[in-house]
Parts: sequence; C-alpha cells; structure tokens
Amino acid sequence: MNDADRALCAYAEKLTLAPTEMGEADIARLRAAGLDDVAIHDATQIIGFFNYINRVADALGVEPERLVRPWGED
Repeated sequence: MNDADRALCAYAEKLTLAPTEMGEADIARLRAAGLDDVAIHDATQIIGFFNYINRVADALGVEPERLVRPWGED
C-alpha cells in the first residue's frame, strides 16, 4: 500500500467514525500524500455515499445478498 492509499484509508475511517472531528488538517494530509482537490472531492463523495447507503440498509434490516462472499473469504 502506498502513501496515498494509507492516507485515503485513514481519511475514510475518520470520516466514517468521527465526522464531526474532520478539519483542514485531514485535507492537508491527503494533499501531502499527493491527492489533488478533485481526487479529495471524489473520495469524500464516495465515502459519504457508502456511509449513507450502509446506514439506510442497517436501519431497514436489509440482509446481504447470498451471492456475495464475506470480505476476506476466498
């Protein structure tokens, strides 16, 4: 995993678990890892969408599709 991937994973985790704690320093870390503003915008939109859709699915009791294997299973 490269620096940009590590920075994006840390950003996604924080945005998911502690969104009210996000700030300019989080954006600065992504820029320092080589991401431009378009990439940061796109990543934020995707992370936010997945957070939203997962919360909707959890709230409505949507079960995972049986055709999809759990993450990490081969």
